[in-house]
Amino acid sequence: MRKLLWLLALVPALAWGQYPNKPIRVIVPFAPGGASDFVGRILQPRLSELLGQQIVVENRAGASGNIGMDAAAKAAPDGYTVYLGNIGTVALNPAVFPKLTVVPTRDFIAITQVVDVPGVLVVNPELQARTVKDIVAIAKAYPGKLNYASPGAGSQNRLEMEVFRKLENLDMVHVPYKGGAGPAVTGLVGGETHMMFVTASSAMPHVKSGRVRLIAVTSAQRLQAFPDAPTMAESGYPQLTSGSWQGIFVPTGTSREVVDKLYGVVIETMKTAEVRQRLSNGGVEVVTSAPGEFARFVQKETERWGKAVKEAGATAE
Repeated sequence: MRKLLWLLALVPALAWGQYPNKPIRVIVPFAPGGASDFVGRILQPRLSELLGQQIVVENRAGASGNIGMDAAAKAAPDGYTVYLGNIGTVALNPAVFPKLTVVPTRDFIAITQVVDVPGVLVVNPELQARTVKDIVAIAKAYPGKLNYASPGAGSQNRLEMEVFRKLENLDMVHVPYKGGAGPAVTGLVGGETHMMFVTASSAMPHVKSGRVRLIAVTSAQRLQAFPDAPTMAESGYPQLTSGSWQGIFVPTGTSREVVDKLYGVVIETMKTAEVRQRLSNGGVEVVTSAPGEFARFVQKETERWGKAVKEAGATAE
């Protein structure tokens, strides 16, 4: 009998030792075409190779990323649902959406940051602006006539523009799009809107083709890909120094064994030369951190952007 009980007690350990033994889904809370999908698709092959299982990227777009985040938070904490969260869903949305039921710092285990995606301020070429000050001058000369796009009412890109607008007391119209940065950038390229803040990876192809004009970058330093573009701080707006970080999360309750396994595999993935090169080509910087360090970073970012949301009054429309 004792031997049988010992064998039964060993079954869970053996099962975890075999993790993973079936496909793993990575929930990306935005539609294809945006920075999150870009990063997820690049990590997918190497993660699959290292884990020995199929990695399924699942785009769950809508409600500024809240639909995907909710699905990830409510998934079984068994290691077979991984969440690719970002600054918008994890740090901004709790402040922007007062009725949000998910509390990211409570409902997720932060495993590691994977990338930082610098942002850019871009305009449709028809707008006669080549500097941030040009935009300010035009907006003040024509109050209420300029508009700006964003991937959603509660997105980081919308909040950045709200901070900018309030700093200069500009009267501009917000045009929200659904489904990640892709549709918003498409609208800007098509002349539906005048300007927007967006991730460099989403804007890069259009900047290079001349379909949008790059005005400034939100990173602390100039980007290697666009060395002539000034930072927002250099343009007189240090308050708009920021990045759109992304990281790996799993639902709270996931075992330490699974967390450690995923952490090791993700870190190995981010060290892979091909992964790093593909991310760099898209204007994305690899940044990793230990679980505890990343959790503290997420807490600080949540406090920082929560304060910014309150000061800007950028609640969901």
